[in-house]
Amino acid sequence: MHQSKLFGKTLREDPKDEVSVNARLLERGGFVYKTMAGVYDYLPLGWRVLENINRIIREEMNAIGGQELLLSALQPKERWQKTGRWEGLEEIMYRFKDNSGREMALAPTHEEPLAEIATRSIFSYKDLPLFVYQIQTKFRDEPRAKSGLIRGREFLMKDLYSFHTDEKDLDAFYKKADAAYRRVFSRCGLKAFVTEASGGTFTKNYSHEFQVLSEAGEDWLLYCAKCGYAQNKEISKIGVGHKCPKCTGKIEQGRSIEAGNIFKLGTKFSDAFGLFYADARGVKNPVVMGSYGIGPGRLLGTMVEVHADSRGILWPDEVAPFGIHLIELLPREGGGRAKVKKAAEKLYKDLVAKGATVLYDEREEKTAGEKFADADLIGIPWRVVVSERSLEKKSVEVKRRDAEAPILLKMNQFGAFIKKEFL
Repeated sequence: MHQSKLFGKTLREDPKDEVSVNARLLERGGFVYKTMAGVYDYLPLGWRVLENINRIIREEMNAIGGQELLLSALQPKERWQKTGRWEGLEEIMYRFKDNSGREMALAPTHEEPLAEIATRSIFSYKDLPLFVYQIQTKFRDEPRAKSGLIRGREFLMKDLYSFHTDEKDLDAFYKKADAAYRRVFSRCGLKAFVTEASGGTFTKNYSHEFQVLSEAGEDWLLYCAKCGYAQNKEISKIGVGHKCPKCTGKIEQGRSIEAGNIFKLGTKFSDAFGLFYADARGVKNPVVMGSYGIGPGRLLGTMVEVHADSRGILWPDEVAPFGIHLIELLPREGGGRAKVKKAAEKLYKDLVAKGATVLYDEREEKTAGEKFADADLIGIPWRVVVSERSLEKKSVEVKRRDAEAPILLKMNQFGAFIKKEFL
């Protein structure tokens, strides 16, 4: 991708109405455009990151047997009345009437729809267990939408739903989902604490949240750094400095971002929608359900909060919009300009032909300082510079975004470097 053609330009100043680090850097870097509080448009750079996150999530959900589907966002009132959540979710649910006067809402979650739809697919114990998921837009009227992508009113959600014959089978899959979530966060460069928390409107049982320590977080986490045990402060009876109940470590406290959650729903939704299965004796039983959520956009915002410095974003390799930021530095005048441009263009074509993803900064009106500042702000893992000075040494200048200084790499060594790092 030629940077001069990129839709979405970098900004020199922070947007005045943003307080969170993720919103400021993502807007400045040309990743998102703010439509209103809690509603952001993804520009090409942001969409590439989001698609990489979604790819990771799909790979891990498919690996534990998930089948992807897509449910409607528009939901009838009657469906939500069956569980009492038409009233229970009143404060956050966008509700309205259509031209015929029918009451409906934009779905904040999808337990009710899936339970109803499953009545046409689950009849016998032979149909279980079953795991389905989607990556789809949710709508919630959040009163505190001031944290950029971390708390939105319109946002993407990956929600997985599992259906089981009994609690034992649910427990077995719950552990698999837990492990899959840990892999998702690890691949996104995040350390997540699996945290005991309230079940909210979903269940009376404890749920588990995946909390990432960050000063941008809205939750307070009580945790043990030694073994990873953690509880959300709102339900915890453990004090800071006390001995961890799981090991000899001490309990610490810190702000955290909830990046995902998993719930054991039991039969609440199955009972409401008549979702039953016949066991081997022909006796009907309610299906036991589980629910598992990750917000890809929230995950993106969390990564920026955790992986940022004074210059900009530092994307983890697997989610970065591009693997390489190729920068050509043209001398002010003379025949060297054509030589540098020819070498940079050839390198760009060679990299793309090899399968590397490259953002090529060929903008002639920008100074070296401006190009480097944009590269640090955008945060692509590797920066490769072609200049008159580097060509004199038959080399290119290579630098990791998180490295202190660049290195010179001979052109005849660069192919092996690319193969090792990117292919």
